[in-house]
Amino acid sequence: MKTIVQKLSMGDRLFNVINITVMLLICLVVLYPLYFVVIASITDPNIVNRGGILLYPKELYLGGYEKILDYAPIWRGYVNTIIYTVSGTTLNIMLTISAGYVLSRKDLYGKNVLMFLFVFTMFFQGGLIPTYLLVSNLGMMNTVWAMILPTAASVFNIILARTFFQSTIPKELHEAAMIDGCSDLKFFFKIVIPLSKVIVAVMVLFYGVQHWNSFFEALIYLDSESRYPLQIVLRNLIIMNEASSISSDPLSMIERQNQAEQMKYGIIVIASLPMLVFYPFLQKYFAKGVMIGSVKG
Repeated sequence: MKTIVQKLSMGDRLFNVINITVMLLICLVVLYPLYFVVIASITDPNIVNRGGILLYPKELYLGGYEKILDYAPIWRGYVNTIIYTVSGTTLNIMLTISAGYVLSRKDLYGKNVLMFLFVFTMFFQGGLIPTYLLVSNLGMMNTVWAMILPTAASVFNIILARTFFQSTIPKELHEAAMIDGCSDLKFFFKIVIPLSKVIVAVMVLFYGVQHWNSFFEALIYLDSESRYPLQIVLRNLIIMNEASSISSDPLSMIERQNQAEQMKYGIIVIASLPMLVFYPFLQKYFAKGVMIGSVKG
């Protein structure tokens, strides 16, 4: 069978050239700041401060990374952040997927009332002080529960999951399973979950990034340095280094300030690297259009 090759018109070729050029410029604008942070973190801080780098590091300097990695609390902060991220994301997925599926069922009694109560919390919240008092009265201060329970579920993500189930799991599939003697729980775990890998992956990414970057809850609920997440440890390291840069010797003070500036770039790389490595494994699920379909629904 012959393959028919359709020739592009001059207008189509011009459109493709303009489209590719614009997309490349957008990618450059988005990626260059990330690239700049990486090369600035391994370049002599004196060159960085006077704007001497553009495309590549001119003088390799790893003093900032050496000081960051020699700071022992960083490794403890990494472990704490991994614990908070894994446990918090697991709880988030359990609550979000189960709540989204239940709210997607048309035979749920009181569905509209429950949905109203969920949405109501998006517009009217108790605020910081009542939340703090609640966490304190429940005895969760300075514990892992204070980091994961107050943000156990996002109403917005529950709505996304509900919309996904409404458009993906047909009512006829549930009826056929019931005829074959399948219970609701068995239907959820044996049929719904295997068919929902896309939304689960998206929710894992959403919640995982949220927990990994979380620091405000740690400032409020944690008072033990041994429980601090990575973000708080890195913040304290910057503050400590900037404070130590105040010296009677002007030359020493300038050197410490330059090192503090370079450490900021290194800290950004260290804090962002795990998520940047993890993201490509879930990016393919976004290509399937789950977000567009969910928002439209």
